[in-house]
Parts: sequence; structure tokens; C-alpha cells
Amino acid sequence: MNIDFSKSAHGLIPAIIQDSETKAVLMLGYMNEEAFAKTQATQKVTFYSRSKQRLWTKGEESGNFLNLVSIKNDCDTDTLLIQVRPVGPTCHNGTDTCWAEDNQPHYGFISTLEQTIKTRRENADAEKSYVASLFEKGINKIAQKVGEEAVEVVIEAKDDNDDLFLSESADLLFHYLILLQAKGYQMNDVIEVLKKRQK
Repeated sequence: MNIDFSKSAHGLIPAIIQDSETKAVLMLGYMNEEAFAKTQATQKVTFYSRSKQRLWTKGEESGNFLNLVSIKNDCDTDTLLIQVRPVGPTCHNGTDTCWAEDNQPHYGFISTLEQTIKTRRENADAEKSYVASLFEKGINKIAQKVGEEAVEVVIEAKDDNDDLFLSESADLLFHYLILLQAKGYQMNDVIEVLKKRQK
């Protein structure tokens, strides 16, 4: 890997630390050539501490190591993206990330939709919110809706109308997310099952 440490007067380059599973950005540190070499040798992320003026392996005091998964160099060869498996919280303040964010899997819009469903379930008026009304009717009604939407997806799959197929697919996924929450689960629980099945 060709890394240009010479672009900084002190031979330091930024190292962005990302959880290899959740893809959350955990922290930003700086590496010189020696820190990079030690990271590769020990498989634990080591930085050059600008305040301590020495090499510093994350977790050397707390035990909250960053176990190395992969290292990528950027297009200018002067910034690293380091994927890790963190042991415990990353920030010295005790939070998962240095931005005080939870290090949880996030699936983009699906996770946003799950949060909307949760909020509607907890706070919305059943007379004004379709989601709240489904939860009020109970698990049998929610499961029935998933079944109905699944049948409609199958019917549209046999036809040539892509718009209808996609629309019914969206309805099925939406109602399935509601069913998951009614059972006390989220999409990540299903994904974890799929991961275990991967060969």
C-alpha cells in the first residue's frame, strides 16, 4: 500500500475509524509510519498521539481495543479508512463513538421507517394514524394484512405491470415491518438470522 506520509509537516495522516459491521464512523485519529506498521503487526489500531507525543494503541489503558479488519487508502494516498471490530465504547467519554452516537446498524431509509412506525405506535391517535390503528387492532389483524399483501405481490409478479408489482412489494415490506415490531423485533434481528445462515 502506497501511503504518502510526507504531505504533513509532522508525517501524520488522518485515519478514519469505521465499524466493519455497522459502518458507523467511530473516531478520527492520526498515524505516522510507525503507528501504521504497529497496527499491521499487532492487528490492533495504533495512533500517534499528538498530545502525548508518542505511539498510542487505542485500548492500552481501557481495554477498549479496535481490532483491525481492513485498511483502505484514499485517492490522494494521504487518508486512511480503517475498518475495525471495536471492543467496548470507542470514545474516552464512554460513548460508542466520538460523536456520542450509538453504534447500531442502520439500514438507511428502512431504519428511518422503523423509527416512524415505532413513534406512531407510541404516540399517534388511532383515528388519525393507519399504523396506530393497526397496532390497536392487534397481532391477528397485522398478520392478516401481511398475508393479504404477500398474495397481492404474487399476483402482480405474474403480470407485466412493474409499477403495480413494486407498489405491492412496498406495501408488503411496510406491513412486515409493522408485524416485526408487533412481535417485539426489528429488521436487524432478521438480518442476524440471515448472517448465521450464510456459508
